[in-house]
This record gives sequence, structure tokens and C-alpha cells, in this order.
Amino acid sequence: MKNKTLKSFLLLAATFALSIVFFTLQSFRSENKSVLDNTISDFSLKNVDEKTISLSDYKNAKGFIIVFTCNHCPFAKLYSQRFNDLNTKYSSLGVPLLAINSMDTAMYEDESFINMKNKSTTEIFNFPYLCDNMQTVGKNFGVDHTPHAYVIWKENNKWKIKYSGAIDDNGEEPKKATPYVANAVTELLENKQVSMPVTVSVGCKIFFRK
Repeated sequence: MKNKTLKSFLLLAATFALSIVFFTLQSFRSENKSVLDNTISDFSLKNVDEKTISLSDYKNAKGFIIVFTCNHCPFAKLYSQRFNDLNTKYSSLGVPLLAINSMDTAMYEDESFINMKNKSTTEIFNFPYLCDNMQTVGKNFGVDHTPHAYVIWKENNKWKIKYSGAIDDNGEEPKKATPYVANAVTELLENKQVSMPVTVSVGCKIFFRK
């Protein structure tokens, strides 16, 4: 009888835990359909090398891969090498990658600027890792969690969002993933419309200060 009661309790506990995980992931899913073709204003943010970087610094850029990421998120941690690979592949074609951290440092101590610098050095980032400490850029994009990617493209001297969503569809096995961001950039470079401009991404919530 005791064994049956214990098994019932463990089954109930496991079901409850899975429900919490599912609810959490659902809470952090985002499609951001409404942001497509929104205009993004230029911004100036401090990089981990202490220099300020703006979109206007890249005179020959055709577009940008903008990735909102952070230090502590388990999902974001899976993508550091893929960020490097995207920047290596596309920066020479006029589409550099910029990573932005809009996390609230008062809520997450791991998101301090010094920890950003350490992460960039330890993981050998080959792209800027920018601190959005006032969270203005994150709000401008409408991002709500990390990691979330945007591809913005220059049209009539304005930066327009052409892709919003996940980097790809397989965090743990990159070789098996569908490369959403890479596909979007390639299509734009070929003067095509993005065939899949919005995908669902999953990650850790960004809490914005009012």
C-alpha cells in the first residue's frame, strides 16, 4: 500500500513539474508578428571593449543581425558559437551581427557589465556585445526574452525589421537545425522576400523597468 501511495505521489509530482515547465516555456514564447517592417532608429550602446557602437558606424552595412541575448539564460548559452559563425559568414557580406543585453541588472546580478565582459572574453566573441542598461533599445524592438533574433535591412535609408524569431529550431543539435536567421539573410542578399519572416522563439523573460 505504501509503495502504491509513493508511486502515485511521484507521478503527481512529475506531472506537476512538467506542467510548470510547459507553462514557463509557453510564457516565454514569442512570435512578434506585429514588428515586421517596423522602422528601427539608430542607437548608441557601450560595447564590452568600453567603446560606443551605433548602426551608423557601419557605413557599408546592408543589414544587421540583431540578437538579444544575456549571460544567465540556459537557452542563450547554447548559441554563442552559432553567433560567432553567423558573424563570420555574413559580416564580410555587409550584414554584421550585434548582440544586445537588455536584462535588468537589478533583478539579475549575472547580467552586470563586468560579467558581460568576462563572457565575451571566455567564449571568444567575434562580435560586439552591447549593454542596453536603460533598456531603450529592447523596448524599441519589442523584444521580451532571450535569445531572440531580428534581421533588419536598409530600405530608403531606414532600417526595417525583416525577420523576427528564433536563431534556428534546434538549440542542442545545431547540425540538425533549420537555420532561420541564415536563411533570412541569404534571401535578402539575393533581393528576395524572406520566405519565413516570423518564427517562434523560446527563452528567458526580460523584465522591463517602467
